[in-house]
Formats: sequence, C-alpha cells, structure tokens
Amino acid sequence: MTTPALLPLSGRRLPPLNLGASAFPHHRATLRLSEKFILLLILSAFITLCFGAFFFLPDSSKHKRFDLGLEDVLIPHVDTSKGGKNLGGFLIHGQGHDEHRHREEEERLRNKIRADHEKALEEAKEKLKKSRDEIQAEIQTEKNKVVQELKKKDSKPLPPVPLPNLVGINSGEPADPDIREKRNKVKEMMKHAWDNYRQYGWGHNELKPIARKGHSTNIFGNSQMGATIVDALDTLYIMGLHDEFREGQEWIDKNLDFSVNSEVSVFEVNIRFIGGLLAAYYLSGQEVFKIKAVQLAGKLLPAFNTPTGIPWAMVNLKSGVGRNWGWASAGSSILAEFGTLHMEFVHLSYLTGDSVYYNKVMHIRKLLQKMDRPNGLYPNYLNPRTGRWGQHHTSVGGLGDSFYEYLLKAWLMSDKTDTEARKMYDDAIEAIEKHLIRKSNGGLTFIGEWKNGHLERKMGHLTCFAGGMFALGADGSRDDKAGHYLQLGAEIAHTCHESYDRTTLKLGPEAFKFDGGVEAVAVRQNEKYYILRPEVIETYWYMWRFTHDPKYRQWGWEATQAIDKYCRVSGGFSGVKDVYSSSPTYDDVQQSFFLAETLKYLYLLFSNDDLLPLDNWVFNTEAHPLPVLHLANTTLSGNPAYR
Repeated sequence: MTTPALLPLSGRRLPPLNLGASAFPHHRATLRLSEKFILLLILSAFITLCFGAFFFLPDSSKHKRFDLGLEDVLIPHVDTSKGGKNLGGFLIHGQGHDEHRHREEEERLRNKIRADHEKALEEAKEKLKKSRDEIQAEIQTEKNKVVQELKKKDSKPLPPVPLPNLVGINSGEPADPDIREKRNKVKEMMKHAWDNYRQYGWGHNELKPIARKGHSTNIFGNSQMGATIVDALDTLYIMGLHDEFREGQEWIDKNLDFSVNSEVSVFEVNIRFIGGLLAAYYLSGQEVFKIKAVQLAGKLLPAFNTPTGIPWAMVNLKSGVGRNWGWASAGSSILAEFGTLHMEFVHLSYLTGDSVYYNKVMHIRKLLQKMDRPNGLYPNYLNPRTGRWGQHHTSVGGLGDSFYEYLLKAWLMSDKTDTEARKMYDDAIEAIEKHLIRKSNGGLTFIGEWKNGHLERKMGHLTCFAGGMFALGADGSRDDKAGHYLQLGAEIAHTCHESYDRTTLKLGPEAFKFDGGVEAVAVRQNEKYYILRPEVIETYWYMWRFTHDPKYRQWGWEATQAIDKYCRVSGGFSGVKDVYSSSPTYDDVQQSFFLAETLKYLYLLFSNDDLLPLDNWVFNTEAHPLPVLHLANTTLSGNPAYR
C-alpha cells in the first residue's frame, strides 16, 4: 500500500551506485592476463612443490611410523616371543626389517610423486591445446558448480512448525447471480493482466502493456526478480487460477535468486516479496515459498546494521551495504518503511524458530516508545545515525501510513495479545484525530498533513486506506468508541468516493485539495494521475465486511467498470495520466500491486465473508493474507522467538 518510491518525490532519487568492475576500466585492463600464462605459472609452481617434497622428505630412519595412507607399519601385538619389543599393545619389528620396509615405502613414495608429476604435465599440455573460449567455458562450469553448492547450503530444510488453523482459503462464491457475475468479471480482468505479463514480461518485475515488454523501477534494483509473479501468487490462488499459480511456483523454484548485485528497497521487498511468499506458503503449503522467504530475509538483515538499529531504506543484496534515499530529510529513514516490517518478521521468527527477526522489529518499537513526539504525532523522518527526528512532517498518507496500520495489525495478528501495539495505535489515532482530521466547508471529512506546525488541507489517494483501518480497529477501541470509529471510517470512504465521482473517468487522482471552493479535486497537473492504486477499493471492502451496506459494492463496481474501460489495453492494464481528461494518455505501466491488491480487494468485495475471514487472517499492506497466530492452535507460546 505505502509506496514512497512511487510518490512524485521519486524523480529526485539518485540512481543506484554501480561499483562493479566496469567502474574501474584501467584496473581491469591491467589484470586481464592470458589464461595460458596463468596456467604456466601454476604448472611451474606445482613442479617446484613436487621436487621440494622429493628432496626434503623426512629421514625415515628417525621415524617408526610413516602414514601415507598406505599400509600401516604398526601391527597389533599378538606374540612377543619372536624377538620383537612389546610397545603399548603394538609390535614394532626389529630394526633391520624396519629399515628395509621404509626403503620400500620411500621408493613407492618417489614413484607416486613421479606419476603425479607426469599426470599434471599431461593435464597442463592438454589445457594449453585448448582455445581461450574452451578454457573460459571450463572456468564458468566450475563457478556454476560452486554456486550450486552454495545454493544447496542455503536451501537446508527449516524446522517443522505446526501451521496455524487455516480457515476460508477457497470458494466464497456468492449465491446472488448478479454478484457472482461481477466477481467473475474481476477474475477475467486478473486473467487478462496475468496472461499478458506471462507473454510479454515474464521474469521481469512489471509489464509495459503498450510497449509489450518488461518494466522495472529503482525500488527493485537492476535485477529481474519477477515481482509481479510473487505479488500475484495469492490472488491467483484464492481465485482458483491454479494452473497460473503453478506456473508462478515453477518460476520461483527455478529462477528466483537473491544472490544478485542489486540495491533494493527494504520496505518494498519486504511487503511484496516476503509478504507474498509467506502468504503463498500458508495458502498452498508448498515449502519452496517458505524457504525463499527466509533466504531473502537473511539478505535484508544487514540493513539493520546502523548505530540505532533503525534500518536503511535500501540494501545491496550481495554486499549488504545500506543507505538512505538522498531526498529524505538529511539522510533519514522513513516511518512508513522501517515501521512496516513487523507482521512479516514475526511470521519469519514463528516459522524458523529464530528470534533475530522478531528482535529487530521489537527494537524499533522500543526505540520509538522512548522518543518524544511533537503533539503526540510521529514525524515521517528519523535519522538512523543519531536517533533524532528529521523535519516535523506527519502524514497518514505516503511516508507515514502503513506504520499506523501495522500497529493495529500487530495486535490483531497476535490474537489481540500484543496490547503494547494496541496502546501505541490508540495513542497515535487520538493525536491524528485531534490535529489532522477536519471537515470541509462542504461537509467532507478529510485527513490533512502536518508540516512544521501547519495543517495542509490536502489528502492523498494513499491516505484513503485509513477508512478501512478505522473500521478494522473499531472493535477494541478505548472508551467504548467502536461506533465512533466505524462512523469515521464511513466518512473517509465517502470522501474518497467523492474524489472518484468528481473526475471525468470516475477514477481517483493521486491527491486532492480542500481549499476554498475546491473540494476532493486535484489542482496540480502532477497530482491528476491514477496508477491502478488499491486504497479506495480496500476501504470499500473493509466497510462492506463490517456493515454490509450495499453502497460499498456499488461503489466498487463503479471502479471496476472505470478501470476496465479506461485502463485496459490489449497488452494488459495501464495507469492514466489525467483522470479529468476524456481522452487520457497512458503511463504504460502495469503495477505489480494491481494484481496483488486492487484486483484481490475487488474479488473479495464480491465474495462471501467466509473467504479469508478477518477473525483468522490479517492482510499485510500489500494485501497478502497472513494467519492470526492463535496461541491455542500453535506452538507460538513455547517459541523462544515470542517469549
């Protein structure tokens, strides 16, 4: 849900540093020696070693035991009556016989060295007859063997852990034929998105549906990690698209490799890849997903090597070197990034029995609890070197949103036992309601942004997830305010629907203002785009689950029709650049979260409540369902990671 990399700020990001060999061409030229010359050097060293061994062999007359892997000189003691000397239960033959045997062994050793020497010479001659390409091919083969051995070590089986009680992972088919038809339409849209990605972008992170080729952004680094495959797996599974699911599983098993020299967003890789892999594991029970999730998590851990333990925004998967976005408030880490790891990391500790993941996220929580918060609000920026806040900018949209979501969901995922997380959530929401939530002149409830003591009356599409969050957190809220928060969720849902309804395409803009006579409308050109985002539909789904008010299904169907009419192209689905234009241009990107979130929430909106019931499942911020860890059904209470 929270994708800081997709904010307008992303254009200010610096490209990943390339410190590969190509950055130092003069060094490469110096070091590029002929393979034949290298082989001759090795050969001469080997010959020297052989003759050194021959001339500097130890004097055998000074040793009674000479073990070369040949027949042992020591003989078990049987009888002492034939001139031998009994030594500790073993018999050493008389001196003359001994010297004779050692001369024989010395000769055998010389012959062995000579034979090895001749064999090495023959092998070297054969090597020197080969072409440069053949030698390079052999070197590459040996490298591949080493890589495969390392992969085998990484793929060691994880300890068996009882699965939580998994409820409602199939069906959910509605009895009403009209609703069933709408659900089938969403499934058809998913098939269209997947099939075109399969044909034109397979293995790439995302798809350019008009150019019909692969696409990627800096959040995934410079490698093809199949983000769409991993992100879409659980949606395919719950829709019953099992052939497509198996295609994705096969690709992941054979091709998903994290030992690449690539700098990635810790946050994005956590919510999309680790979240997606864990959800696919829980739904299907296929071990490959759990193994891959744990391998990737190990690659993210070096990001936490900072003076405070607050992780860097980015980490190189190969070197483990981390850094922050150049635009983020004097090198700060971002609240929504380091605060959106808890769900996935707790499940990693649960599945592996290794408390390292749990400890990392709990350390972040403890540090935040100790810090002063201006007006009770959490600023969006925290410096990982000093442990101090950056600029005082607070948002429930981009840069802040999923931090608050994960406080609530940590409590829900713990079977409502993590009361510390619930208290932090309640405190934060009280401050947000006091300082950020306002009503417009036209009666629309909106959530603004706090910037250096001033409220900016603007709301982002990302902020629209909060309607669903308020509804989800209503039960269990302080002072018996469940009704109040459910109503607040409904008001936010209404405002966000208005932001859709007031456009030409009936699709919502990236951000909209509440200034003067302008309400729920984008003003700036660079805020008029729609990139297939899910947050408004997410809130419709939560509000439907908690109220069953039919307007939420109606609003969801309006959005479905608009997406199908204006974003669908022959090669998939694309975002549009201006939702107020009757002839919009495309951005030519089919985002991975469109398959992970937007289409999943629409499918669930038109499904019965017994499909992924909220008493049993908690959705991460990329809409990947993770099971509630009911202590009665699991070994969690005895798991050292959770003590």
